[in-house]
Amino acid sequence: MSVLVNKDSKVIVQGFTGSEGTFHAEQMIDYGTQVVGGVTPGKGGQEHLGKPVFNTVAEAVEKVGADTSIIFVPPAFAADAIMEAANAGIKVIITITEGIPVADMVKVAEYIKNRDCRLIGPNCPGVITPGEAKVGIMPGFVFKKGTIGIVSKSGTLTYEAADQVVRQGLGITTAIGIGGDPIIGTTTKEAVELLINDPETEAVVMIGEIGGQLEADAAKWYKASGSKKPIIGFIAGETAPAGRTMGHAGAIVGGSDDTAQAKKKIMREHGIHVVDSPAEIGLKVKEVMG
Repeated sequence: MSVLVNKDSKVIVQGFTGSEGTFHAEQMIDYGTQVVGGVTPGKGGQEHLGKPVFNTVAEAVEKVGADTSIIFVPPAFAADAIMEAANAGIKVIITITEGIPVADMVKVAEYIKNRDCRLIGPNCPGVITPGEAKVGIMPGFVFKKGTIGIVSKSGTLTYEAADQVVRQGLGITTAIGIGGDPIIGTTTKEAVELLINDPETEAVVMIGEIGGQLEADAAKWYKASGSKKPIIGFIAGETAPAGRTMGHAGAIVGGSDDTAQAKKKIMREHGIHVVDSPAEIGLKVKEVMG
């Protein structure tokens, strides 16, 4: 079992023929991901990287049965790309694009609310199920198959956590980079819930950052769920000054409740094993897995 993506996922790349889309599509194909084509309006009927190019997502769904999309569309057009994918019946929409205006994402959130799809991102590294599918920009070689799920707001910390878990002789079921923007599709709680409910995932690494309530919401859900699967947590941004955006648009401390210290306290109170440094993640996973 994996969550969100696996060897059967039929992936299309929106923004397929652009430089970013081309580069990462090649990496995904090399990894073994089932990329079935791509979408670039006006270039339908062509072939790119040995895969068909379509003018619309609807066409890709109809012709090659696409069910998963990864979006490398410039910020000004990315919201439309997400809504087009949702409207065409794509089930998992992974948006890599950084810098999508918040107002656009407000519209997207409203648009997809009652549609049968899941948005990951934007401004995220994507999702990987090791050995099956890499739908994102992460370095695939870092990830080995195993029983630890990863949920992270940070791309680089996703890779760091995976590397540490693997160095401890363990591996990853699925790693989900949810993105660090103020408005994202899948929250920390929702991603944690997917992994806790996955029969093959035996523990979850949850990497958050200052700003917002996502980690607190996840911690409260976890305690209420009564799950016996351990969660190992880390919050980035401990030394950040209040009121300043750090790295991600969503990483801004608004009050005393969304500092790193406050979040870690809430997480500990709700049964999460919290580490104070990302360097301790792998060792803590190994320890709690016994």
